Amino acid sequence: MESIIHKIYSLYNQLGPGEKKIADYILRHPHDILGTSISDLANNCGCGDATVVRFSRRLGFEGYQGLKIGIASQIGDTSGVALEITKEDSCFNIFQKRINDISVALQNTEAVLDEDELQKAAQTIMKAKRIIIFGLGNSAAVARDAAHKFLRLGLNSQSCSDNHLQAIIASHLAPGDVAIGVSHSGSSTDIIEALRLAKMSGATTICITNYGSPPILKESDIKLFTKAEETQRSILAMSSRIAQLAIFDTIYTYIVVNADKAAIEAIYNTETALQNKKS
Repeated sequence: MESIIHKIYSLYNQLGPGEKKIADYILRHPHDILGTSISDLANNCGCGDATVVRFSRRLGFEGYQGLKIGIASQIGDTSGVALEITKEDSCFNIFQKRINDISVALQNTEAVLDEDELQKAAQTIMKAKRIIIFGLGNSAAVARDAAHKFLRLGLNSQSCSDNHLQAIIASHLAPGDVAIGVSHSGSSTDIIEALRLAKMSGATTICITNYGSPPILKESDIKLFTKAEETQRSILAMSSRIAQLAIFDTIYTYIVVNADKAAIEAIYNTETALQNKKS
């Protein structure tokens, strides 16, 4: 059964302003809910009792009491809750909480990642004539890592993190090619434009973006979602990058497992070529 935390994440973009405040409060303080009355929760979130009831019903409960009982039945499992970091935390405590944040991001990504879309992406990439992966900023490192993985399989793969080159390369793609746009926000105008140009050229377009309805979806034939909530303490977007890398690694592994003879030879040739680089 889908956890209440995961359900809140999946419905988040459909919530009204007051309901989002309630969602944020529950995600931050799931244990506190058990001892909080409906009026106190409404006051804490700056909304009315009716909004709390409406929020509870969105999650499939008859009212707030049902929501509390549902949370109580799952409260022993805190794996779906991001942990706040304070000045009192030691460096090792922060490490533990960052590991928890990454675990939360991976669990939430599993909840929103469409199985059929992932399968379609893997098969499309495996058969592609050419694979171009677009990424800017934090996403550039993910794009490079993915291109490196696919190159080791003998695939014609390249990453690009220059917005001018992205437009040039995208305009020269053709049917049978694949363009992948990596953007956590899904609103990077350069990545969206690159996918638009690639699509016009006949290439299949794939996006890897955070769950919701970002503009990048309009230019994407295949949509792969992560679910990682970046905070002010995580400006380098570690959780989202780990989730993106996990998707690429999954696709890489799928291709390895389903590789034909030529791909297996390519893997062998890659490892042989790298042997003399090691002492």
